[in-house]
Amino acid sequence: MKPQDITQLISVSRPTIAPDGSFAVFATSRPDEVANRSVGQLWRTDFVGAPRRITRGVADAAPALSPDGTQIAFLRGVEKKGAQLFVVDANGGEAIQVTDVHGGVSGFEWAPDGASFVFAARVAENGRYGTVDGLGEAAEAPRKVTGFRWHANGLGYTVDRPSHLFVVPAPDLSAEPFYAPAPAVIADGAEKPKPQVIPAEPRQITTGEGKTYAGIAFTPDGSEVLTTVADVQPTTIDLTTTVVAVTVADGAERVVVAPEALLSVGDIAVAEDGTIALLAYSVGESRTDFVAPGMGLWVLDGATPRALTDTATIDLGEVGSHIVVVGDDFLVLNRTRGRVHALRVTRAGDVSTVIDGDVELGGLAAADTAAGLRIVATATSPDSFGELLVSDAEGTRTATNFGAGLRASGIVTPKELTITGRDGYPIHGWLAAPEGDGQHPVILMIHGGPYASYGVHVFDEVQTLVDAGYAVAFCNPRGSAGYGTAHGRSIRQAMGTVDFNDVIDFLEGAVASDARLDGERVGVMGGSYGGYLTAWVTTQDHRFAGAIVERGFLEPESFVGTSDIGSFFGIEYVGGTAEQIAAQSPYAHVDNVKTPTLVIHSELDFRCPLEQATRYYSKLKHNGVEAEMLIFPGENHELTRSGQPRHRLERFAAVLEWWDRVLPVTK
Repeated sequence: MKPQDITQLISVSRPTIAPDGSFAVFATSRPDEVANRSVGQLWRTDFVGAPRRITRGVADAAPALSPDGTQIAFLRGVEKKGAQLFVVDANGGEAIQVTDVHGGVSGFEWAPDGASFVFAARVAENGRYGTVDGLGEAAEAPRKVTGFRWHANGLGYTVDRPSHLFVVPAPDLSAEPFYAPAPAVIADGAEKPKPQVIPAEPRQITTGEGKTYAGIAFTPDGSEVLTTVADVQPTTIDLTTTVVAVTVADGAERVVVAPEALLSVGDIAVAEDGTIALLAYSVGESRTDFVAPGMGLWVLDGATPRALTDTATIDLGEVGSHIVVVGDDFLVLNRTRGRVHALRVTRAGDVSTVIDGDVELGGLAAADTAAGLRIVATATSPDSFGELLVSDAEGTRTATNFGAGLRASGIVTPKELTITGRDGYPIHGWLAAPEGDGQHPVILMIHGGPYASYGVHVFDEVQTLVDAGYAVAFCNPRGSAGYGTAHGRSIRQAMGTVDFNDVIDFLEGAVASDARLDGERVGVMGGSYGGYLTAWVTTQDHRFAGAIVERGFLEPESFVGTSDIGSFFGIEYVGGTAEQIAAQSPYAHVDNVKTPTLVIHSELDFRCPLEQATRYYSKLKHNGVEAEMLIFPGENHELTRSGQPRHRLERFAAVLEWWDRVLPVTK
């Protein structure tokens, strides 16, 4: 796979399935170099033959079938307006725009009767973000910040645009199209024609002063929606979540889950009998302990939430994880050893696996058919970046073939390894190597998080390096997700200890496992936490010909006042004392670095802010270390995953040029 083949990285959204299970709808998305953005449309599969495209927008996403299965609501990008809510017939056709809200719609749900929607959108303070024509960003009034958090990666400032919920009627797709009346003289005393508002004017149902709302889950009768509410400017560091029920008719609120439950909630679902299910983890008495969060399934069928899954061994915290109600049971996604599988959980806490294998599932939907339950799931795998799976009485099968182009580009399947570390701990990971006898130089690649993981899905970062002639060793050291909470919590206030040992031991074990690899010619690279550990490695070990430190967490002290998660992340992972910071900070040990280093960062990265990179790079230069820095304008922490395609290709070019210079492949 070459860098330009990222256009073949077709991802598949969370699907939606008809009430009788007869068809499903999903969205695709892929980078497009010419358009310099991600593009995608909606597709329908009737589980026979190839799926068919049913919309033609540039960026159509997030499909949801109406309760009767006859219409599809979805989000479509509208120039200068953001994502807006549209509806189209389930068989395709012309889509009708439902919303035209400033800044766009972030999420929505059909009402149970299919007559309306509740959607979430940010409400900008007047005079900001283009709400006043001609008033540019530089001319806006100053922002007053009084809380611990004021901005978010990928968004910017949050203090002056809280998220609220709105209700809007669903359009009648069978109605006669509206035709604007031509100018005419109106006789004295005659009633003037009433203009038809298209799209319909939404009605705001949350009005909490200084509050922001997220998530939408209707009660079965449609009278209320469950959502989370938080302070726009929190004056305490508190990761607990408050869940409220908002009455659709008048906006009245009642608390469903209070902060005293000590839960941080990721998703909400409501069963037909009104039982509330939550994806949540306990933040402990400190209300800030999020390290290796034990994300589990909880139900509220009494006065307090009750856990259904063992959070020590089952990890429901994969990004985008959600709950699907199936009768009295629930479907959830379990992250385990580089895979993500689907589980069915009963209210008694019985757990069974319903979809497994070498896949990372990303979205679920389910419906009862005459032959039993049918589940559709999006999946990545070793040879595809996105497919739709179907699992029913006939077994589990693939309903799409979006990975064909990627396979044609030439990809390798990494070899799975478990290496025994210096202290006897098993380190799980993979080795991807080029064809041929070698000797191949080796790059140690380290993932972000730290509570995240490498998996079995085809990974463009690895594939492009292998195509260039490098072997790549990548693993899930202690601190990673998918191996139980004890594995994940082992580096809490001990970063750069056993995680450092694990990546080094895995590299050495991977090299020893393949005689074609040249263990004397190695490099190291990583992003975010991977940037942290890459930088830390070069303070401790000087065997590497070069390093790439990308979007790194490099200086914990300044991180507190600059990052969107700075109020709690470093304190929980590193600790708050000067001694703890000094012991675990790459910046505090930068004088030990001798390794040539390329520092890559994005200008609008508010997760690991740019100052993390500039301070580290400047110190390297002052110390006479060979160092370069590459800064991407207009990009944030997600550059390598969802950045502008041209920037992603320019980054690949820079990465390959760097390695060719400091660690050339012997031809």
